[in-house]
Amino acid sequence: MATPVISGNDIFSHVFFGAADIKKSSAFYDAALGALGIKNLGPFGNDWVLYGRDKPAFIIARPGNGAAPTSNGVTVGFAAATTAEVDAFHAAGLAAGGSDEGQPGPRGHLPGAYAAYLRDPAGNKVCAYTFV
Repeated sequence: MATPVISGNDIFSHVFFGAADIKKSSAFYDAALGALGIKNLGPFGNDWVLYGRDKPAFIIARPGNGAAPTSNGVTVGFAAATTAEVDAFHAAGLAAGGSDEGQPGPRGHLPGAYAAYLRDPAGNKVCAYTFV
């Protein structure tokens, strides 16, 4: 894998979510993130799965300290190009074992925002946003 290049527009090198069941979590993210054009870039070692468009930016793995994964109070938002992508993200995530945390639709707190929220099989909260 090529060395990732970080541009001036990137504010994170990556986001890491702990997962107890990597197979179940990767099936969820393959579906939900695939709807946004984000690819499973493959495993890294035995317990990590990397996702991104052209470089790894989102990782699911078993927590390194062996403790149970937790994410209470954390939400990671993924960029969508269209409202149809947001809808597809939500539908694919539900079909792949996620649970609803907010149906697709306009969000009044940000002008032009359209989003959907899910919990992944490990309980992590994720969303997809676009602005129209």
